[in-house]
Amino acid sequence: MIEGELNTVSSYRSRSNIHPLSPMPDYVEHRNGVNEVGKLSAEAVVREYEAAVKEIEALGTELQLAAKKCETMVAGVHDMIAEIKEFAAGYRDQGKRFFLQIEAVSLMTSEVRDTCEVLKKKIASDTLTE
Repeated sequence: MIEGELNTVSSYRSRSNIHPLSPMPDYVEHRNGVNEVGKLSAEAVVREYEAAVKEIEALGTELQLAAKKCETMVAGVHDMIAEIKEFAAGYRDQGKRFFLQIEAVSLMTSEVRDTCEVLKKKIASDTLTE
């Protein structure tokens, strides 16, 4: 009975109707003497591995794109850092300029006070000597 069922099942699908889903990868080739089941099993396994390889390669491509985006972002950051350093240097120069101006005005104010003090004393001494 089992033999009859097997013959019935095998009659549904003739071997000439079995076509691979996709071509086998170039890096494998059937050996002489391997039976049909061995060939089909080996093809199925290598196709599964090849599908996994395609996924791994796709992941590599995605990582390369992500790396390029990171490189672009890093380059932008370096440009911005250069601009910030330039801005900071200009701001520091402006602070130094204000510092020097304030000290110059302070020195001038001290000179004016000293000059006024000398003139007051001179006027007072001239007035007393007359």
